[in-house]
Formats: sequence, C-alpha cells, structure tokens
Amino acid sequence: MAKFINPFTDFGFKKLFGEESSKEMLISFLNDLLVYESGTIVDITYLNTEQFGQAEDHRKSFFDIYCKNEKEEYFIVEIQRASHLNFKERMLYYSTFPIQQQAKKGEWDFALTAIYVIAILNFELDDKNGNQHKIVSRVQLVESESKEVFYPKLTYIFWKCPNLQRVKMS
Repeated sequence: MAKFINPFTDFGFKKLFGEESSKEMLISFLNDLLVYESGTIVDITYLNTEQFGQAEDHRKSFFDIYCKNEKEEYFIVEIQRASHLNFKERMLYYSTFPIQQQAKKGEWDFALTAIYVIAILNFELDDKNGNQHKIVSRVQLVESESKEVFYPKLTYIFWKCPNLQRVKMS
C-alpha cells in the first residue's frame, strides 16, 4: 500500500522540508523562490524552531522551519492552512527574532544579513493592493512616495496556493 504525506499539515511539511535528510529539497525550493534576492543557496543549517522572547513575560514562538545559509542569511518558512486574525503581524513579529539574534553582546556595528520570511498559504490573503490574484507576493519596506526599496535585507514572501487554481493550463 502506498503512503503519501500531505504537505499542508505541520507534520507533512516538516517531514518534506525540515529534516536533514530533506535538506536538498528545501535548498531547491528556496533557490527557485529567491533566485533574484539571495542568489544561489549552496547549503543551509537548520536552527532551533522554538524561539523565546527577551523576557519571561514575552511570547514564545514556534517556526515551522528556521535555517540560515552559508552567507549567514536567515530563512523562516511557514505553512499556513487557514486564515488567522493578525496573520501579517505574526509574520512581522517572527522576523524580529533573527534581527535580535544578530545583535551580539558587546560592540555591534549594526550590519545585518538578509532575513526572509516565507509563508506558504492555503487561504486567501487579505490583500487590498491589487495583488489578490498573484501567486507570489514579495513585500519589503519601501519609501512611500518613490516606491523605492528602503531596506532590501528584510523580505516577506507570500506564496498563495489558492491562486494556483486560477491559473489556466494551456
């Protein structure tokens, strides 16, 4: 009897992408998604997916996949099956952990490596900017008038799976 893994469950997603034995699959996925932002990723190191706040009363977070590449760039990869209230805020909060982890005690020159938060969504993302039908949306900090990227080292990528159904096959 054949066995299948559902990639839209936490177990299935972590089994397919979050284990040392599946590292090449995650590298291939990241390279396909981030070829313009990060260049070619050669290797990754899996990091602890359980993150603690700076104080006892701060919220703890659990990432689906957390890793960094050979250039010390950080990647948080999340699978999300259903819409959650304040989902965008949660992704923003998640991105603060690798920022804080780069702030080593002592003299710090404030030079950060890139951080990518990748969310694979199996629901319609509330998107009021005319991007509701796009499959992949890239979000960065931009200057409001010129629309020029203000800070290129913080990127949020939302891969919207329901929009794949809208693509006409030829």
